[in-house]
Amino acid sequence: MKALLAALLLTTTAAPAMAQTAAAPAPAAPRIPPKLIVAISVDQFSADLFAQYRNRFSDGMARLAGGVVFPAGYQSHAATETCPGHSTILTGMRPAHTGIVANTWLDQSAVRPDKLVYCAEDETAPGSDHEKYTPSDIHLKVPTLGDMMKRADPRTRVVSVAGKDRAAIMMGGHDTDQIWFWGGKSFISLAGRQEPAVVTRANTAVAALLAAPQEALPLPGYCKGLSQPIAVGEQTLGTGRFERAAGDAKAFRASPALDGAVFALAAGLIQDMKLGQGPATDLIAIGASATDYVGHSRGTQGAEMCIQMEQFDQTIGGFLAFLDQQGVDYEVMLTADHGAHDMTERQVQRAMPMESHLDPASMAKTVGAAIGRDLGIAGPVLLGPEGDVYIADSVPRARRAQVLAEAKRRYLAMPQVAAALTRDEIAATPMATTPPENWTLLERARASFDPQRSGDLTVLLKPRVTSIIAPAPYYVETHGSPWDYDRRVPILFWRKGMTAFEQPLSVETVDIAPTLAATIGLKVSGLDGRCLDLDAGAGDTCAR
Repeated sequence: MKALLAALLLTTTAAPAMAQTAAAPAPAAPRIPPKLIVAISVDQFSADLFAQYRNRFSDGMARLAGGVVFPAGYQSHAATETCPGHSTILTGMRPAHTGIVANTWLDQSAVRPDKLVYCAEDETAPGSDHEKYTPSDIHLKVPTLGDMMKRADPRTRVVSVAGKDRAAIMMGGHDTDQIWFWGGKSFISLAGRQEPAVVTRANTAVAALLAAPQEALPLPGYCKGLSQPIAVGEQTLGTGRFERAAGDAKAFRASPALDGAVFALAAGLIQDMKLGQGPATDLIAIGASATDYVGHSRGTQGAEMCIQMEQFDQTIGGFLAFLDQQGVDYEVMLTADHGAHDMTERQVQRAMPMESHLDPASMAKTVGAAIGRDLGIAGPVLLGPEGDVYIADSVPRARRAQVLAEAKRRYLAMPQVAAALTRDEIAATPMATTPPENWTLLERARASFDPQRSGDLTVLLKPRVTSIIAPAPYYVETHGSPWDYDRRVPILFWRKGMTAFEQPLSVETVDIAPTLAATIGLKVSGLDGRCLDLDAGAGDTCAR
């Protein structure tokens, strides 16, 4: 990141070092709204991962952990995937209201062969499919905090940068001044956006970095005990140090270097646009995606994730040091879109022999084929990506109730299935009002349900069953379950002069938007979340 910052920044001031001390600037009690809100989402940064490395952080993450900490934040819904999770962070709304029920859902009316729709695409674009698509914000049904800020004061600038398009779009919203995300080999944007000079500089610098091989990254002393080989399918993982051949873009993406590039670009945009120096409060949303790619490809409990955590701590430190040099009054919020669960193979070795991979017999097409055969209905009968099961439009209307009942019966008979909930059962369930750790599976599913996009049947797996049928390169662990290891995430707030405190009781990620809105005096209403009081004493930051 240090080298990238030097290439991007226009000033002659030396780029901040990556290994700064954790000490924050001299405190000065916040009395006025911050000039810049920095909202960071660390993809797949579970509350468990935060707890595991909290006493190892010595740089940027140590500073943020010295602010106001909610270690038991919840992505409270059942569909704990990247797109739904990011849609909650700056909207204050659950996926049932954002409309982002999954990364991908089925739309049988779509004019395309596979009928699958990606959450951040415009499926009406010519030649688009759910893998090769035109990025778009059209599926997000509600405004983000940035949208609300611009409505209140058009002078507000909103910027969103991320390692994934879905992170940038769901956090940035509908009215961004700049929105950039990693496109595989360079940073790209929505259709029609012009590339500013800082993005050109960033892409040039990252291309040079990508063209060179990456030597093994240092292994911190506290990571050595985790550096143990584990056989996963045909791979041996657990001891990697992110060595990379020149030009290997996929390995670059699944490494700490991706986060370095994202934060360097964010710093460049802050400098070039003079964010935080205008007449209104500005907002920059930053999606750090490398932790998710590292987790999916190498798991959460090996040397690879340990190195990723150490490198991310330094990246955050370098970024905060840059902000300090700008002299901007900024407020930081950091959270995650979901948690994760380590790979089955390592869990089995480490005292969890009940861990298992999903039985392929539970796939919707397989179950549907059996139902069609037994009931004499021509296929296809059931369709859908994991979790959501749809009755095919080709099934006669008079037979649909019978098919749904039979599908529910068959799924509930499967030993790996915890619940099979029909759309009517979910729709009839009120939104939960109790602490999120106490929600029933039906209430968790309700928070993810959109009648226009969700399936006819929601199938939830039992704890410690991974939805991965067979591990493959870059896909050995995952998330998406309704269980707390996937739902729980940290929520951190930091601002110069803030009195630190920790609240261990549960809160939700939908509480973030109203909390940040209160710090700038922005009135919001009708959200699923509530404002969290960030004053450690008798004062109340929600009462402005």
